[in-house]
This record gives sequence, structure tokens and C-alpha cells, in this order.
Amino acid sequence: MGNKKALYADLSLLLVAIIWGSGFVVTKNALDNMTPYYILAFRFLISTVLLGLISFKKLKSITKKELKAGMIIGLFLFFGFATQTVGLKYTTAGKQGFITATNVVIVPFMYWILTKKRPDVFEFFGAILCFIGIGILSLDTNLTIGYGEFLTFLCAIGFAAHIVSVGYFAKEVDPYLISVVQLGTAAILSFIFAFLFEPRIIQISSASVLPILYLGIFGTMVAFLIQNIAQNYTTSTHTAIILSMEAVFGSIFSLIFLKEEFTIRFLIGCLAIFISVLASETKFKFLKTDNAN
Repeated sequence: MGNKKALYADLSLLLVAIIWGSGFVVTKNALDNMTPYYILAFRFLISTVLLGLISFKKLKSITKKELKAGMIIGLFLFFGFATQTVGLKYTTAGKQGFITATNVVIVPFMYWILTKKRPDVFEFFGAILCFIGIGILSLDTNLTIGYGEFLTFLCAIGFAAHIVSVGYFAKEVDPYLISVVQLGTAAILSFIFAFLFEPRIIQISSASVLPILYLGIFGTMVAFLIQNIAQNYTTSTHTAIILSMEAVFGSIFSLIFLKEEFTIRFLIGCLAIFISVLASETKFKFLKTDNAN
């Protein structure tokens, strides 16, 4: 029974990776009809309302500590998604999928700053290989990094800070409550930036409705809920490996649906980043055999 639950958990996480991978393509298409901050604003508004309805009873007893934690986490979440969504206007979905995945390589170094715990040899190896991969994907012929790739790397830093902040606050507060607050904070910041930096929306085009609903319901609320539940029944190593497939699915979907160009340079850069993620998160433990079994 335990093995079945672990299998279902791994399959559920694979579904999350597929959803997040498809999110790059859906966002790229949404950018044809709507500006980045409005996409984020409606995406986070939908997920906040739906998750708020699920957690309505708990919201009545929310504390100042949970509000503060959720707002800080939401700030990093907004920064990550904002730089990602704007950056996607200037780069391909395939490249962005792999550069975004580098956030898991950055996390140990952020923890190093907070806890003074030095990253191990796998994490240093992963970081070096990760930057090599980013260089292969991003550098132009004149050895300058593209604007979209630069914003996407900032997005990876933002998501890494989000992961670290969740780990810092999660033990002391209710995860459902801080999830609602962080999504709500990201929604408010998205609307503020949209009002300040983007032209007003008179009406939402029909072509934008389905992508925004998909991103808000499946790409945000459903995916995060599945991940939180599934991780109770599988190992962190399995989780890291499976969720890192988000970048692979993002590239596959971009090649199929967006007709993005596939080159040897793209393949080498993606492989370098993918291996760096596995090295940093799993220490290649999945390659070891268990003699007892």
C-alpha cells in the first residue's frame, strides 16, 4: 500500500511538472494578447480567491505573524514571476524553462548566507555547470547575455529566495494561510505594477481568457496543492528529479506548439543545466543501487 501511495505521489508530481512545463507555452501565447503584469494580476487573483474559499474557515483566525510571513514570501513570489513573465517577451519558452530551473542550484548558496552552512561539493559542481549551461544558452556572438535571459536568471534568483523564505517561515505558521496571503500579495503587487507601467485594459480579449484561467487554476493553485500533498508520500530525491522535468516538458512543448528552433547548442546548454540541477538536489543518489533490495 505504501508503494502504491509513493507511485501515485510520483505520478502526481510528474503531472505538476507537465503543468508547469506547459505554463511557459501558455504564458508565451497569452503575451500576444495581454501585457505581462495584467496576466500576473489575473492569474494570482484567480488562485487567491479559489484557495481563499478552500481555507475560508482558517482565515478567520489568521495572525499578524502569518500575515507578515505571507507578505514577505509573496514579495519574492511576485519578483520571480514578474521577471519571468516580462523576460518571456524577449526569449524563447524553451530557454526560459531551463534557466528558471537553476533556482534549485542557487538555493544552497542562499542558505549558506543565512545559516553559515557551506554547500557541498555536488552543489559547487552544480553551480559551475549551471552557469556554463546558462552561458551556452544565453550568450550572443559578441559574448553579451540577452535581455530576456538576464531577466529569467533574475527570476531564478527570485524563486530561490521564495523557496528559502518558505523554509524559514513554514515551521511557525499555517501553510494554507501563508499560501493565501502570498498569492494575494503577489496579486496586489501585480495590479499596482500594471496600473503604473502598462496601458489600461478596456476589455479582456476572448483569446486571453482560457490562458489566464489555465495559469490561475492549474498552473498556480492546483499545481501547488498537488505538490504539497504528494510530498508527504515520496522522497525529496524523487521530488527533485521529477519536478526538474518541468524544464524538459517546457522545451518539448515549445518545440511542438511554438515551433521554436532546435539546435545542438540548445541541447548542450539544456543538458548542462539539467545535470547541474540533479547534482545539486539529489547528489546523484538515484544512481546508487540498494544491495538490500
